[in-house]
Amino acid sequence: MVAASRRVLIGRIVGLYGVQGWLKIESWAEPRMRIFDYQPWLLTAAPGVEMQISGVKGRTQGKGMVAQLPGVDDREQAAALIGNDIYVTRDQLPPPAKDEYYWVDLEGVEVVTTEDVKLGRVSHLFATGANDVVVVRDGERERLIPFIQGSYVRSVDLSAGRMVVDWDPEF
Repeated sequence: MVAASRRVLIGRIVGLYGVQGWLKIESWAEPRMRIFDYQPWLLTAAPGVEMQISGVKGRTQGKGMVAQLPGVDDREQAAALIGNDIYVTRDQLPPPAKDEYYWVDLEGVEVVTTEDVKLGRVSHLFATGANDVVVVRDGERERLIPFIQGSYVRSVDLSAGRMVVDWDPEF
């Protein structure tokens, strides 16, 4: 079951643009401009320090993106926000298509082999360019399993919190 209150990292404030408080941002939404559809944003500069922002406007600028946050009207105010991560809650995102998953939904899922040998739980995932990789930890060891559905990942049942993989437990 997906926890609606889980936070999903979708971008970061990376620099200043101009003198009227505009900010350069990185977006990990797909497509990139969709980041402006998911509001309010939760900005976090440090653990436990966050600010909720609604009404953010933005556009592409050259090869990057810029954003204007309500109440941020000058360069000094904007400079204080550089380095903030941009989060949204999981329930702000559209449901994934069939056989697609948000990484945040897979974190914590139990991973077992096709022979029902427990390998651990999904710690996190990362992209390699060729395919995504699932990091499975059981306390003693860490396994890196390619997230290739049909080949290595045989099934994912989010409601049961279980992923079945075709993987040698000794590897």
